[in-house]
Amino acid sequence: MSNAGQFDGNRPGPGRPKGVPNKSTTQVREAFADFVANNTGRVQDLFDQVASDNPAKALELLAKLAEFVIPKQHRTEIDGDLGLRGQLIIRD
Repeated sequence: MSNAGQFDGNRPGPGRPKGVPNKSTTQVREAFADFVANNTGRVQDLFDQVASDNPAKALELLAKLAEFVIPKQHRTEIDGDLGLRGQLIIRD
């Protein structure tokens, strides 16, 4: 009798391919995407209300929401000899 293909307790199975979310994660993301898509008008109304009461808070909310659409920029520092007539030093 062959044990080929049976779980032997020592090695894990192949599982999901790397980068593929599980079903629950996929379902939650789809539900949240649908919720957001169905409430964009309401979100705009709420944002307008916050902006009229507290413009600074509205800007703070806008900046937080932007992080989901526009990737954050990373600071970069380059310091070195270019092999030309000088150095290029960029500091932020």
